[in-house]
Amino acid sequence: MSALYDLAVIGGGILGSAAACRAAAGGMRTIVIEQQTLGSGASGVNAGTLSLQIKRVKLMPYAIKGHELWERAGERVGFHKTGGITLAFNQREAELLHERMALKREAGAPIELISPTRVAELEPNLSRKVVAASWCGEDGYANASLSGAYYRALLEAAGVEIRERTPVTAIDRSGGAFQLATPTDTIRATRLLLACGAWLRSAGAMIGLDLPVRARVNTVSVTERGPALVGTVIGHATGLLTLKQKPNGSVLIGGGWQGTGSPDEGRGSVDPATLLPNLRLAMFAVPGLDRFRVVRSWTGFEANVPDFYPLAGAAPGIDNAFLLGCVRGGYTIGPYIGALMGDLILGREPELPLFDPGRFATTTSAAA
Repeated sequence: MSALYDLAVIGGGILGSAAACRAAAGGMRTIVIEQQTLGSGASGVNAGTLSLQIKRVKLMPYAIKGHELWERAGERVGFHKTGGITLAFNQREAELLHERMALKREAGAPIELISPTRVAELEPNLSRKVVAASWCGEDGYANASLSGAYYRALLEAAGVEIRERTPVTAIDRSGGAFQLATPTDTIRATRLLLACGAWLRSAGAMIGLDLPVRARVNTVSVTERGPALVGTVIGHATGLLTLKQKPNGSVLIGGGWQGTGSPDEGRGSVDPATLLPNLRLAMFAVPGLDRFRVVRSWTGFEANVPDFYPLAGAAPGIDNAFLLGCVRGGYTIGPYIGALMGDLILGREPELPLFDPGRFATTTSAAA
């Protein structure tokens, strides 16, 4: 009979890995099971933006804590604290900016409104059509492509077993343990955490849960290397632009513009109909970008539920099963909320409250 783990985590992204590290540190024999490789999903293909200005108000305390953890990781994740500017180009956008940033300031983010003159002083290569802007000195970015290697080192140091390229095809429950079927063997564990991002819905169905998980197909682009244009993270009041220039001169451009495809189909595809407006907005904000060529665009899935707040807590009606996913701004928040989940699984009171999945999940036929 195979070994019995205290906790099996399905999903080797930031969320699952952070939870596994905390559980292992608390004495649990833990295994992480990933259908591809660690950090190969949304955790590794996003733009790496660490901006408090684009986080939801209710999630701000979690974003601040997560940002601190990324800063502590430092060079291991390519962390850069550059500060960030969010721009408005007309009166409607200015009103939206003022309203949103006021609420985020109240939630604890160190955001201030600045004048167009100050914007030009901070970033002389930005458009002169700015009518309002906000600034956060804590904003910055990390290198998302380093997520897998970073968490691999942490998992190994914590003694967590890692199983990559191992899809879970079925989940059963007998003898007080979850039985996770894979193409090569069955993995047994007394506790189960589903933290598999856009695949959370299909994984939940394996234990009898009907989860209203949807997937956005976010697009990111990178340019060739070029002369220095901007030194801070640039955003737009609508949230439809994130932009930063890396030390090597390449520019990363995102903003949540949607590609096509679904998790069931594997990777999503870039849609030119949404890519081009994203690039036009970037060039409007930073006119000098028209001299740069885009060398690659790609997509990544971002899972969400109808209220756009996380699923983070005990699975309703299923003892010793837990859910973690659908975290808007999950790259920033992931390390922290993952640790909170680890505390919950260990029977500890999390430092901040989690987000009960029972508000949405419907039990269909629980795992036998």
